Amino acid sequence: MLQLISFRLLLSTALDYVIASIISYFLNKNYTFKYKEDDGYSFIRFVVNIAICYFIAFSIARPIVRWCLLLLDFAFSKAFLENIAMLAGSGFFTVLNYLGQRFFAFKKKNLKDDE
Repeated sequence: MLQLISFRLLLSTALDYVIASIISYFLNKNYTFKYKEDDGYSFIRFVVNIAICYFIAFSIARPIVRWCLLLLDFAFSKAFLENIAMLAGSGFFTVLNYLGQRFFAFKKKNLKDDE
């Protein structure tokens, strides 16, 4: 039963990120980075960036949170640990995603366009 709940949490989290990422693509392309080049590959780079960021953020969040809590010598419930890991993963994802979008997905070919 617990595995089913964990799977549903992972699935719902992934679905949330997919929906938010689609909205993010259009908003960041048009407003944040003002990316005007229509090379057809920006969406593919964006999807690759999201996938890599999601994998990195959520694969390292749980071990890092456990390690930090062990250093602090605190004992927390598994549910609390999972919530902290999800929070940390969200923070890692946000930072990595911004950097990936800025320097990979919406990288401008001509730096004079930034001025």
